[in-house]
Amino acid sequence: MAIIIPTISSCSEKITAGEKRLARILERGLNDNCTCWYDIPMGEKRMHPDFVILAPDNGMLFLEVKDWFITKIKSANKTTVFYETKNAVEALKNPIEQVRQYTFQTIDSLKKDPQLQQQEGKYKGSFILPYGYGVYLSNITRTQLKKAFSHEELAEILPNDLVICKDELNEFMSRESVSHCLMSLLKHPFSHQIDPQKIDRIRWHLYPDIRINPAITEVAANTFTLSAPDIVSIMDMQQELLARSMGAGHRVIHGVAGSGKTLILLHRCLELAKTLESDKPILVICYNITLAKKLKSMLATHTLRLPVEVTHFHAWCNQLLKQHNLQPTNKEDYIERMEAAFIQGFNDGVIEPEQYSAVLIDEGHDFKSEWLKILARMPDTKDNALLFLYDDTQSIYQKKKALDFTLSSVDIKAQGRTTILNINYRNTQQILHFASSIAFNYLNDHIEDALQYHQPDAGGKHGHYPSLACFNRQDEEITYALDWVVKQHQQGVAWSDIAILCPSTSSIRQSLQSHLETRKIPHQIIVNSYDKKRWSPQHENLCIMPLPSSKGLEFQSVVILDAAKRRDNEEDLSDDIKRLYVGFTRARQNLLVTMHGSGVLRDHLVETYERASQMIE
Repeated sequence: MAIIIPTISSCSEKITAGEKRLARILERGLNDNCTCWYDIPMGEKRMHPDFVILAPDNGMLFLEVKDWFITKIKSANKTTVFYETKNAVEALKNPIEQVRQYTFQTIDSLKKDPQLQQQEGKYKGSFILPYGYGVYLSNITRTQLKKAFSHEELAEILPNDLVICKDELNEFMSRESVSHCLMSLLKHPFSHQIDPQKIDRIRWHLYPDIRINPAITEVAANTFTLSAPDIVSIMDMQQELLARSMGAGHRVIHGVAGSGKTLILLHRCLELAKTLESDKPILVICYNITLAKKLKSMLATHTLRLPVEVTHFHAWCNQLLKQHNLQPTNKEDYIERMEAAFIQGFNDGVIEPEQYSAVLIDEGHDFKSEWLKILARMPDTKDNALLFLYDDTQSIYQKKKALDFTLSSVDIKAQGRTTILNINYRNTQQILHFASSIAFNYLNDHIEDALQYHQPDAGGKHGHYPSLACFNRQDEEITYALDWVVKQHQQGVAWSDIAILCPSTSSIRQSLQSHLETRKIPHQIIVNSYDKKRWSPQHENLCIMPLPSSKGLEFQSVVILDAAKRRDNEEDLSDDIKRLYVGFTRARQNLLVTMHGSGVLRDHLVETYERASQMIE
């Protein structure tokens, strides 16, 4: 079965009967490697063809669907069809001309990318795939069409070879017949080969909203062009399918580290900001300050119809308490008092529900159940749009083994609307193998069977196995780590794409600072909330932050410094290991783990590393 994006069931409000029929035919009749996009704004000009079909073995097709009846077509010419509607006879654009323009504008744009051009032969410089276009008339048979128009008229208005009629394509045909009917629209087929990277590159151009890395803007002589980077980064097909297929109401995504939860949240936020008929803002909320800063920077590049508030939970609490003059006066244990005052203010009706058109919660496993009960009441009941994303493996703030309450108990009503993402795309397969080896066997040996963690599937690229180094003294460790960091930068990794993560930045700040200044490495060390508020992913600095602050972030190269440092003297290492797992999975490509001294955590890391690295070789 072909992939239909978005899913047919999620399009019930806008899809016509003929479009739905064609979508079902495409889904069942095309091969598994085919992808069909329905009514999605395409390219920088946001064109809206009804269907775009990417069939790697055959080519690209653009289809328009018309649910017209032959008796209501009053007249037609090459550019216009005069069609009888409920109110009057309307002048509508000829669908052949409409889909022809979509096709050639898109192909002209795609073949500007040198990597999407044929490299040799008669068609050198042309688009790498055959392409074609056509119109599907879902309520008109070929006989009806021929009776209504002469042969000469049809050749100009609705040419036979560009039109598929109701009786020529149906859900009862074999897969071979469906494919033959559709691929007859490819007028100039030729032998070709296309790899998955080229398919992703085509998707990158077609749909800017699934891009992870943006286009490069080149300015010269008062002109500018947008071109793709050498290596494009986009949502994978399943992530795109999920992001585009969310319907109304509450939605839950349980995704492993690196599965693209935040990308899906971003896409959902942009879509809601464009489509919701509301004057209330959208709330995007998470637990930690640095992730909120990242989300805010990602949204800042987009122009949105609805305002979007991006914040972390305690800042949001403080803001609402301040509005209603409910802030605690006693500064002792301020955070706990603030949380209590917030809950009381909501329960008393002073802080009102339904303040937002939509609420999107990232890293939801860090939230207490009392907070979620309030957040679940914050979307306007008209659309009741709420998205909750979580991964219980990364629950490192609260003292709990997993999400230890049901979502229904906090009024998140998503039964039948929960999606599990179990493939990690962020990390190389080697980094994920190392992180999983360190974490999952130990965690599952120290937890009851009902709450067992599931190891993610590896969907990332191949890379070098992470390095682990042990030292007797902290100075030796820091010197080694900074040598590695400098080498990464010399190899082309931007300072802003390198991070040093450690259990506690406050305990190493003084010793690390002097080394950084001596080497003249631009940096920011995050120790407190003030540092977090000053941090920006756009600043060209090496980032040094505590492990918990890195949640939701990612970097090309990561050092885990002082990895064997314990938070407490408890016999169970689970909390420390979960923090390390978060840190390990921040690294997309390169990971170094260093430590000094001795202890049970050090022994676990060394023994597991030696065993795991031997298995992978």
